[in-house]
Amino acid sequence: MAVDGEIVGATALGFVVLVGVSHSDSLRDAHVIGDKVASLRVFPDDEGLMNKSIQDIDGACLVVSQFTLYGATRKGRRPSFTAAASPGDAEPLVDAVVGRLREHGIPVETGVFGAMMEVSLVNDGPVTLVVESVDGRIV
Repeated sequence: MAVDGEIVGATALGFVVLVGVSHSDSLRDAHVIGDKVASLRVFPDDEGLMNKSIQDIDGACLVVSQFTLYGATRKGRRPSFTAAASPGDAEPLVDAVVGRLREHGIPVETGVFGAMMEVSLVNDGPVTLVVESVDGRIV
């Protein structure tokens, strides 16, 4: 991941975690998301079955704050971002997701909150997931 042409975060084997924060999200939601990402079993075992977590494979995470995940496109031709939390409310919750992943012993690289970032990734496999928490419950 680069900001102004300078690499600010990178990882080899692991997850790119795009974190969007809404007005209703709380610290509890951030912790639940971090716990879920740490425990998802989506990496292959010796038989090729998705039985290993990022911890099992000694993987890492690249966490990117991404308010545009809350872009609504129902009306008109321009997305509305009114559901996204303000930067002042969102940044501590993105940091809380990062902190929770680190509590699980997972190395985490991050971007620069609020910056225009160039994110490159290789999606090695068929897995892209949405993990959502509402009132501290995975939905």
